[in-house]
Amino acid sequence: MPDSSFRSSMIEPDTKAPTLKRLRQISRVLDNAITIPGTQVGIGIDPILGLLPIGGDFLGVMFSCYIILEAARLGVSRPTLGKMVLNVIIDGLVGAIPVFGDFFDVAWTANNHNLKLLEEHLKFPSQQKSADKWFIIAVLVGLLLISIALVALPVILIRILWSAFSGS
Repeated sequence: MPDSSFRSSMIEPDTKAPTLKRLRQISRVLDNAITIPGTQVGIGIDPILGLLPIGGDFLGVMFSCYIILEAARLGVSRPTLGKMVLNVIIDGLVGAIPVFGDFFDVAWTANNHNLKLLEEHLKFPSQQKSADKWFIIAVLVGLLLISIALVALPVILIRILWSAFSGS
């Protein structure tokens, strides 16, 4: 049963529409704000951030976490939150691979996928039990740790390569 203190902080039904509208806008900006001329492919700031060495993928995951946090506030169930987190993990980890990850970020629109999961939940909200506060905290801490790893691993790899090439 969800913690009653968490339930009281959840978004009320009459405020779901503006929240959903805001999340749609954020998802669009992150995943497909600009359409590549002559194609139906869109690029958002998430793949562009992924081009930044070391911290770009960290920032992308942090922005994606906001959508997950808002989905949790809207009462999304554990299984749906789990799928949303998996989308972000795939986006962050594969996106961190140099060159390939940059192309992958354009194709894998985790935020759009997560928004579809949220909208599906909102169509039939009473069919699934909302995630409890501790599950949500665990999910967010896990995503934070993955984000930190996305920063730490390239730094460690660069240091190892530098030592190998410089002989020190």
